[in-house]
Amino acid sequence: MISTTNVSLRYGKRVLFEDVTVKFLPGNCYGLIGANGAGKSTFLKILSGELEPNTGSVELPAGQRLAVLKQNQFAYDDQQVLQTVIQGHQRLWAVMSEKDALYAKADFSDADGERAAILEGDFADLEGWNADYEAAELLSGLGITEDKHYSVMSDLGASEKVRVLLAQALFGNPDVLLLDEPTNNLDAESVLWLENFLDSFQNTVIVVSHDRHFLDAVCNYMADLDFSKITMYPGNYGFWYESSQLALRQRQDVNKKTEDKRKELEEFVRRFSANASKSKQATSRQKLLQKLTLEEIKPSSRRYPYIAFKPEREAGNQLLTVEGVSKSVDGHSVLKNVSFTLDKGDKIAIVGRDDRAASLLFDILFKEAQADKGKADWGTTITPSYFPKENSNFFQADNMNLVDWLRQYSTDKDESFVRGWLGRMLFSGEESQKKPNVLSGGEKVRCMLSKMMLESGNVLVMDDPTNHLDLESIQALNNGLKDFTGSLIFASHDLQFIETVANRIIELTPEGIIDRRMNYEEYLADETLKAQRQKMYQLA
Repeated sequence: MISTTNVSLRYGKRVLFEDVTVKFLPGNCYGLIGANGAGKSTFLKILSGELEPNTGSVELPAGQRLAVLKQNQFAYDDQQVLQTVIQGHQRLWAVMSEKDALYAKADFSDADGERAAILEGDFADLEGWNADYEAAELLSGLGITEDKHYSVMSDLGASEKVRVLLAQALFGNPDVLLLDEPTNNLDAESVLWLENFLDSFQNTVIVVSHDRHFLDAVCNYMADLDFSKITMYPGNYGFWYESSQLALRQRQDVNKKTEDKRKELEEFVRRFSANASKSKQATSRQKLLQKLTLEEIKPSSRRYPYIAFKPEREAGNQLLTVEGVSKSVDGHSVLKNVSFTLDKGDKIAIVGRDDRAASLLFDILFKEAQADKGKADWGTTITPSYFPKENSNFFQADNMNLVDWLRQYSTDKDESFVRGWLGRMLFSGEESQKKPNVLSGGEKVRCMLSKMMLESGNVLVMDDPTNHLDLESIQALNNGLKDFTGSLIFASHDLQFIETVANRIIELTPEGIIDRRMNYEEYLADETLKAQRQKMYQLA
């Protein structure tokens, strides 16, 4: 368990937290949610002791151990991978290091022997004999193959380092586990492994994530950071989102009778609690949700952008044909014999273990890269619109504001029209006067989405569009793409996004592609496809 009493934090006039008193109890996984800038990561730093609040205190019972997912990928570059994981249990690592140093002494004394005996007892109490096995099991579950366990961290790629640091946080069964964006740089199999690990984890977990599928899978409470307070809601993110939207609609409808509101909410709670599916949380969640009342669910202060893509013209029968596209980078095959035809109504998710593959394919489609072999041809009636993963070159100008920037991509140059589009994407008032080159990552993404909406394409190609977005913007984009009547090709690390938007999956492997018309959950669960994927990656 970990708790706070009257925790407050201010930066000048800006108040992040005001007298926050909250308890996080064992056996629960709490999703800490809030708008961008609300202070979610900052609150985790206060819980971990990395940051001191202005007032209040954090209480962790004596003898309990807290583990944190570290963000510095270079902190352990001179360490062996397996040892980096074990260092997540600081007490055990200190015992192991001192013990090894004693046994390495050339002049081992009687006093050293007595000290070594004490250390051996501590080592056994801390289950040190299982340390290497447990660390290796965690690494393998997260996709770090056994041949890399004894490598030096500096030899690993960025995404592999993130996985090792995640294994470090999970190691040794900590009493309290703090995870800030744990699914970043994880492939689908690793995310599912982590979901299963946390579902069976018996202690306290507090997680910040923009991955809605992950929050829905692992959380049985949402800790909502809003109005400088933290309010606890039973249930996962999906339940919190739907119930908060329902409460907001009800507050806005002043003519609706209170009793009608109560009945509507209670019916919603009953339906949701009946569908609770995760094994560990299902029974307790049903009981908690059934006790929830209207007064306990408050409308959020968050704002959701308006995202809707409307094709300017109907697409013909020939949309896109890709034939035998292959491409190598630095002597390594990234795309091999990629062939497919895009059909009307297709919403294709491009997946794979190599993040470069989808980006490279999209660049080839838009003539920003040249294939070594093969070709890609758009139909004559197609107006494609592209969202690239790297968009910084669109925002170099410092001699214009956002109104001028978006006006470049609009056929209607009227300022009020352009301001209206910016307002839909939450750039209102002074926000619309910002310079493009000072925008945050999330603001740039919202601008690029505005640009795409104005282009009115009948085929959209999007490379990781949820990156940098907050949960509210992700939800709005998700809904906008589900409603889009044209065709779509996209890549994303957001499992919920893929699952709810895509009706066709194309996986790019080093030995070719796998192409199936099905949703992502079916694709991942298909045992025949699992074996096929494994074989294709082994051949490479």
